[in-house]
Amino acid sequence: MFKRNAQSTLASHLTWSPAVAILGARQIGKTTLARALLDTHPNAIYLDLESPQDQARLGEGPLFLQAHADRLVILDEVQNAPQLFSVLRGEIDRVRRPGRFVLLGSASFELLRQSQSLAGRLSLIDMFPLLVNEVGSDLSTVQDLWVRGGFPPSFTAVDSHASWAWRDAFIRHLLHTDLPALGLRVDAESLRRFWRMLAHVHGQLFNASAIANSLDVSAPTVNRWLDHMVGALLVRKLEPYHANLGKRLVKAPKVYVRDSGLLHSLLGLRHPDDLQGHPMTGASWEGFVIDQIAAHVPAGASLSFYRTAAGAELDVVVEAGQRKIGFEIKFSVAPKVTKGFWQSLQDVQPEKTYIVAPVQHRWPFAEGVEVISVSDIAGVLAH
Repeated sequence: MFKRNAQSTLASHLTWSPAVAILGARQIGKTTLARALLDTHPNAIYLDLESPQDQARLGEGPLFLQAHADRLVILDEVQNAPQLFSVLRGEIDRVRRPGRFVLLGSASFELLRQSQSLAGRLSLIDMFPLLVNEVGSDLSTVQDLWVRGGFPPSFTAVDSHASWAWRDAFIRHLLHTDLPALGLRVDAESLRRFWRMLAHVHGQLFNASAIANSLDVSAPTVNRWLDHMVGALLVRKLEPYHANLGKRLVKAPKVYVRDSGLLHSLLGLRHPDDLQGHPMTGASWEGFVIDQIAAHVPAGASLSFYRTAAGAELDVVVEAGQRKIGFEIKFSVAPKVTKGFWQSLQDVQPEKTYIVAPVQHRWPFAEGVEVISVSDIAGVLAH
């Protein structure tokens, strides 16, 4: 239905890497992407590690993989079989050739504590919910993507009621099944309250103690829960920019729910009209834009935000090698900036800064600063 950015990336990685892992939250289209490989690799083997039958086929791993060393093996939901990582390492070392394995996972390998098992043998592809450059850049499509979020069943639902119903069921499944399976042993109601609190501080500095007091748990417990949500690819933790600038910089990270549709569900915003004038609208738009930026940054680039105690602030700083690019995010067709914005540019010295707004056309705002639409993000980060 949609040509995903990860499709061409996967095809490229299979030409040089023995194993390729596609990581992303559940239901974002990883399995659809991998199954498309069966058309171009008719001898490929697909195993769903949530299926008892496929688990039985795989058995302990070595004998099955050795018997099919000449074929592409696709392993879906690998977080359910962490013991396989050491087996894969041995098998790759035994027969090392590009394109042997595709691994699909709904959690970061850091959460699974498997990041070192396949070091030097594995390339990673982060897969995001649907992006603007995948679905279309006209304003109505962008608004639908922002309101409904990028999970394909939510975005393509027949109407806003069906989209809401899918997201509501999806959140329940995550709370009752997926997150506990990843080691977050918390009752579903406490976890729901925590996630809703994260939604209400979306785009703000994270204060674990304040949330802990509200939930009547300890701050270390809240931080552990947050780490699991980040590891499950459901929450983004944006770290502050650090440099020796002689400034007092904030040290706390910001948190964002990693899909605008899920955010709106957690906030109880059922319809597009509910966003009009809502106090979280600007923060929601900010998180939506940050997702687009994160999806298009060059490999190895870092994202952070800049804020000083004196009030200088820049929403996103992208660092790629020696290059720095700034992004300020405004939910206004006639964006205005503050003195703190100009101060942040003096401090950080990005080579180019973009103000991302819900506009149709880009225009110069000041020297080195340009107003762009969300659909322009992929292009400006490609150069």
